[in-house]
Amino acid sequence: MKTIGLVGGMTWHSTVDYYRLINEDVQRRLGGSSSARCVLYSVEFGEFEELQEAGDWDRLTALMVDAALRVETAGADLLVICANTMHRTADSVAAALAIPLIHIADAAAAEIRRSKVKTVGLLGTRYTMEQDFYRKRLETKHGLRVLVPDQGERTRVHDIIYTELGRGIIKESSKAEYLAIIDRLRGRGAEGVILGCTEIPLLVKPGDAPIPLYDTTALHAKAAVDAALDD
Repeated sequence: MKTIGLVGGMTWHSTVDYYRLINEDVQRRLGGSSSARCVLYSVEFGEFEELQEAGDWDRLTALMVDAALRVETAGADLLVICANTMHRTADSVAAALAIPLIHIADAAAAEIRRSKVKTVGLLGTRYTMEQDFYRKRLETKHGLRVLVPDQGERTRVHDIIYTELGRGIIKESSKAEYLAIIDRLRGRGAEGVILGCTEIPLLVKPGDAPIPLYDTTALHAKAAVDAALDD
């Protein structure tokens, strides 16, 4: 079994789920008391949030590269960035490492393609929905058509992530808002929707909508276990 390296804390609420899902999957596959070999480095997200708001992606990239190298030095055989938004730095992080990076968008796209879906909606932070680092990868590498909510809806999705989900606050009213936005994406032609922030599955679960909802936390964790157990 390879050692899975995790850069987490973005936020810690979803990193807890990564750790749980990875270990549950390893135990399910290997049986008995088996658990995953993991190295975790958890960042201070308050600093990250301020840098995101300031648009200082150079500093964020430097922090992510430093975190990834610490994980590699600690003995990891592969790396997982436990956040969708911080995959904006993924190319720079991967270039700094001698170990492979398991990209969250690739993990999501693999499941989407298995389900024969070609047009997907994307929910996430405004950085993930509005910048091209995530959507472009889905479109150019995986041949998907990606729809995002309108500007007002994007603002609401983003604000719920940062003011509620990232602080461990779960509201039924916010879930209802998300499901309404998902329904409008469905009306525009989305055959499924990517829950493209690792906090969103804390609020909305696959099965909550009449179309597939792709839980990127769970799919990314599964891809990490696939890589760790691949001989």
